[in-house]
Amino acid sequence: MLSVIVPVYREEKIIERSLREIENALKQIRHDYEIICVIDGDTDKSYQNARKVKSSKTRILRYRENRGKGYAIRYGMARARGDLVAFIDAGMDLDPNGLSMLLEHMEWYHADIIVGSKRHPASEVNYPLPRFILSFITQMIVWILFGLKVKDTQVGLKVFRREVLEDVLPRLLMKRWAFDVELLVVARKVGYNKIYEAPVKLTEKFSSNVKIFGSNGIWKSGIDVLAIFYRLYLVRYYESYNKRKWDCDPKLAFSKSK
Repeated sequence: MLSVIVPVYREEKIIERSLREIENALKQIRHDYEIICVIDGDTDKSYQNARKVKSSKTRILRYRENRGKGYAIRYGMARARGDLVAFIDAGMDLDPNGLSMLLEHMEWYHADIIVGSKRHPASEVNYPLPRFILSFITQMIVWILFGLKVKDTQVGLKVFRREVLEDVLPRLLMKRWAFDVELLVVARKVGYNKIYEAPVKLTEKFSSNVKIFGSNGIWKSGIDVLAIFYRLYLVRYYESYNKRKWDCDPKLAFSKSK
């Protein structure tokens, strides 16, 4: 079974259509599936509009305070029942049919994690040059600091084996900016080395909530990446012998028996 987490923040205009397109794509795959839509903060009508999607395969969850994309994804994962767990952005920049490609890659490579990548040679990308350059610089920093051999950690489309999440999620701290990086870095650290990239179809619609500067600036991701480096190499926070220090939010507890 595949669980697909859809984190949502201020997407009232498109969330209904986005969920319908995701389900239409999932109807074409061989796996049973569920969609878990998580409304990250009661800040607009995203919840009300998402509930217009009447489907036995879709659950709409919410909490009142905005907590960040990483928190929303983990909140959904904690309630997932699938043997495979994916997440995909709700902004409709990504073609949800790419989920089937990621699932095929999971089988081909017997992978632990498959990462959607706009830098994969088979990807179809319509992406503004400044954002592409920024993404490239970010990825170079990640490669230099962690040696992570993934060309693109930024795309909001990834699939994981459930066992990987059981082991890795309790160790994580990031709930906003660098969640993807921390998840991949820690997964490799604890022995899940079968991390591969798959192509995506991405069309930038200039609707991103992420800005280079300001209160939700991309520069904060850089600070969080340095924090991951500190915890990984200097204080060894992610090691199993530091389990008592891990952040244990009961709302994010990932069960082994769904």
